[in-house]
Amino acid sequence: MRAVIQRVAKASVTVNKEVVSEIENGLLILLGIEDGDNLEDIEWLTRKIVCLRIFNDSDGVMNHSLVEVGGDAIVVSQFTLHASTKKGNRPSYIKASKPTIAIPLYETFIKQLESDLGRKVGTGIFGADMKVALLNDGPVTIIVDTKNKE
Repeated sequence: MRAVIQRVAKASVTVNKEVVSEIENGLLILLGIEDGDNLEDIEWLTRKIVCLRIFNDSDGVMNHSLVEVGGDAIVVSQFTLHASTKKGNRPSYIKASKPTIAIPLYETFIKQLESDLGRKVGTGIFGADMKVALLNDGPVTIIVDTKNKE
């Protein structure tokens, strides 16, 4: 499981010209799922996300977590995070899970993140053509991969 975590001042997801999620201060999480991912990956990643100390304290030092600042989150499924560009110029997405595997894991990830965060999170619509808008704060962008735990 791979996540691109972006600290945002605001973010939104639009599908068919309708805003389906929007937040102010918080995190936009792009989530890539592969076949080997499981509940252990989900639990590790959601705990990591809510505890990452990437929000500024009163001295301007990144010392607070999403929980501590009361921030919100949006989770967007993004199979392209598992793109392989090793051969040629057309990325291969062979490592990305098919919807039959990815959708249940995506839904479980959202429920676990909501549990860890203590509130609802926004989402995109799995498989839809989404327009994601964000104002990256910092900018702060962190890439986390559960396979190598970094």
